[in-house]
Amino acid sequence: MTNIAQMMQKAQKFKQKMQEMQDRVKEMDIPGAAGGGLVSCVVTGSYELKSIKIDPSLVKPEETDVLEDLIVAAVNDARAQAERIMTGETQKLMAEMGLPPNMELPF
Repeated sequence: MTNIAQMMQKAQKFKQKMQEMQDRVKEMDIPGAAGGGLVSCVVTGSYELKSIKIDPSLVKPEETDVLEDLIVAAVNDARAQAERIMTGETQKLMAEMGLPPNMELPF
């Protein structure tokens, strides 16, 4: 019975640490870029677009389709980086708690 109580305590502690880590990552500003930095943006750890910067050399009416593609690519790059950070932080926390890195979490 002691093992079950210890496991429950460990699970509760993990859940609390997981929530703290998720809250911390959600507050991060994560950059993304495309076109060699001609288009850049910042998203939060919860994937909210905060800002976008466009190099003035791209602002040509006849090339709006290229600009649109670069904006999409920059935002997707930032989102992917946010996901990598969240995954990395989750794996780090699981390792600290002695849990297998591919364990399915119920929360």
